[in-house]
Amino acid sequence: MTMPAVYFSHGQESGPWGTKIKVMAEVVRKLGCRAESVDYQGIADPTERVEKLVASLAGVEEPLGRVGSSMGGRVATAAAAKVNAVGLFVLAPAYYMEGYEDLTPPAPAMPITIVHGWDDDIVPVENSIKFAKACNATLHLVDGDHRLTANLDEITYYLTRFIHNLSSDSYWRLS
Repeated sequence: MTMPAVYFSHGQESGPWGTKIKVMAEVVRKLGCRAESVDYQGIADPTERVEKLVASLAGVEEPLGRVGSSMGGRVATAAAAKVNAVGLFVLAPAYYMEGYEDLTPPAPAMPITIVHGWDDDIVPVENSIKFAKACNATLHLVDGDHRLTANLDEITYYLTRFIHNLSSDSYWRLS
């Protein structure tokens, strides 16, 4: 069985190897996946970030697990259907942001897991609830804020379950 390559997309104010991504990358590597992170620093436009991600993934032949946080979650969602993605795992994704509602991408047809903090003061938790309800995504609401750094144990638990579920789901396996 080919394990997915997991590509991370960081948020607006962070970098490609911030605290959460480092921790999650270590977890997916232990599960046998390749971990990569795209650098969007200096690119504020979400559409340009999606274009950079799609270009970065051109030629990747393994199944792709997409992971994103905040704006990176929105970017990962928008790119997922355009690349060889088999699953989407997002943290406090920037869906339905005021004034940018039209930038919320449609849900790709793949397993989606969302983790969001009840005390998020940047992206309202209701936005993830709305998105999850519309596409039947798995949604984990945790006692955390937007950064979710206090929730790394929960996040890695859910990420591990997500990767295990992807690897047992026969439709994504390469033949």
